[in-house]
Amino acid sequence: MASVEARLAELGITLPDVAAPVAAYVPAVRSGNHVYVSGQLPFVDGALPVTGKVGEGEGLVPPADAAALARVCVLNALAAVRSISGSLDGVRIVKLTGFVASDPSFTGQPGVVNGASLALGEWFDDAGIHARSAVGVSVLPLDSPVEVELIAELPA
Repeated sequence: MASVEARLAELGITLPDVAAPVAAYVPAVRSGNHVYVSGQLPFVDGALPVTGKVGEGEGLVPPADAAALARVCVLNALAAVRSISGSLDGVRIVKLTGFVASDPSFTGQPGVVNGASLALGEWFDDAGIHARSAVGVSVLPLDSPVEVELIAELPA
C-alpha cells in the first residue's frame, strides 16, 4: 500500500491548517500511542460553507450535502492528527463519532456519517476501518450541520 500521505497527494487532497478552537479546548491530545481529536466542524478557509439542520425538504441541508460536509470534517480531524504525529503514514483510525444536527423527522444519520467513514477507507485502506457512532442531535456549535471526532492510533 502506498503511504497515506502519497495517496492524498495523488488524489489532489491537501489537508487544511488545523482549525482554531471555537471554545476552551485543544484540537487534539496525544495519550500514549493514541491521538484523541476534538469534534471538528466542516470549516473551509475558516468558515462554515453551510449551516442548518439535515433532512429532506425545503430549508434543510440535504443528506448528500451533509455527507460531503462530514468528509470535510474528517479532513480537519486528520489535520489535527498530523499536527501531533507529524505524518499520517502508519496511523490507524480506531473510532469515529459523527454528530448530525437533524430535523426531528430525519433518521439517516448513518448515511451522513458515511461521508467520513468511506473517505477514511479510501485513504487508509484497512487502517481506516474503524468503530463508529452516528448520533442525531438537535443543534451543533455555530449551527453546523455535522461534527466529527475521532481516535487514531500512532505507529509504535
